[in-house]
Amino acid sequence: MSTPTPKFNSKSPTIRRIMREAAELSNSPSRDYTATPLESDLFEWHFTLRGPPNSPYDGGIYHGRIVLPPTYPLRPPSFRFSTPSGRFEANREICLSISGHHEETWQPAWGVRTALVALRSFMETDAKGQLGGLDTSDAVRKRLAGESGSWKCGVCNGGKSNREIMEEQEEVVRLMEEAEGKRREEEIVVPEELRMGFKDEMGKAKEGGGDQEKGDMDEESAQLAEGFVRTAPVEGQTGASVPAAAAPAQTVPQPSRIVTLPLPNQLRQPQQVVGVPQVQLQERRVNDGVPIWIDRLIVGLGFLLAAMVLKVFLGT
Repeated sequence: MSTPTPKFNSKSPTIRRIMREAAELSNSPSRDYTATPLESDLFEWHFTLRGPPNSPYDGGIYHGRIVLPPTYPLRPPSFRFSTPSGRFEANREICLSISGHHEETWQPAWGVRTALVALRSFMETDAKGQLGGLDTSDAVRKRLAGESGSWKCGVCNGGKSNREIMEEQEEVVRLMEEAEGKRREEEIVVPEELRMGFKDEMGKAKEGGGDQEKGDMDEESAQLAEGFVRTAPVEGQTGASVPAAAAPAQTVPQPSRIVTLPLPNQLRQPQQVVGVPQVQLQERRVNDGVPIWIDRLIVGLGFLLAAMVLKVFLGT
């Protein structure tokens, strides 16, 4: 008996964001990694990635899980390596954030692709006694890298090995390159402020507010959930340009409030003082800087001139 296809609320900003990321990863595949959601659960993805080159993990292929929280992308995805690597404990939950200690510092504009590239680059860093990190020798890591290609996941890809998954991924990229007539290049730089931490080490300052965060998001958060910085290669992009989310030490755009600026003619209009009649204020502005005796002198001269003209007419 086949498992019924689950139904999702397509109007949910989170679901739309997840579907958009899945489509972006499918339409712009990479030779170095692949990630897709499970058919039965959009919030659980499985990834397969190559070890970073020129490292003890070179030649290794590693599989793992990505779990998206209900409030994604306002909260970061978590990762678990299923394939032994000698760098991370297998099935140890990993989170990515700016500080490495507080997941609320995750930037919603980042996505699964950026996180995967970051996770791959973190494999080359030293564990330095970090909880969840393994300080094994390079010889052990090279041995595990050689064994990793035959590892199989019992949940996804029909029981295919890591090597078979990446061979299929390479074939997809090759066919797309032939159709486009050029080699697909990928230049994604991990933001310098992005750090790695382990879930059980994360701060629990907001532990009591978890249920409330699962509620409806406001309009601004909903719009933010649907958008993410595109990190896939863009056709026609020159080497001098860098993808928007890939610039080092870049501050990812934050949600901004809309501020209505006054028009130029509005800028010239004086502000009305509260409690003072506008007519009185205008009279005061007219009289500002002109002594009152000058006004009276002008009036007197006017009367005198009128009298002289009248005398001339009467005399004739």
